Amino acid sequence: MANVSCDDCGKQVTEALSRTVSLSVDGSEVDAQTLCPGCFADWIDRYERRMQSEPAPAVEGIDFVE
Repeated sequence: MANVSCDDCGKQVTEALSRTVSLSVDGSEVDAQTLCPGCFADWIDRYERRMQSEPAPAVEGIDFVE
């Protein structure tokens, strides 16, 4: 089984344990990263945090519709 290195931390990891994250826009690949299990978990955590919506600002006397 081939060894590959993690694009984030550089650690060698067997291909069976690595995960490839690909970003495509309109069918064209923009970016691809091979990540070890730990870096993949960190990537998922960052993605989930960034995708959470921000709470609507609280302004007295104004109601915001979400």
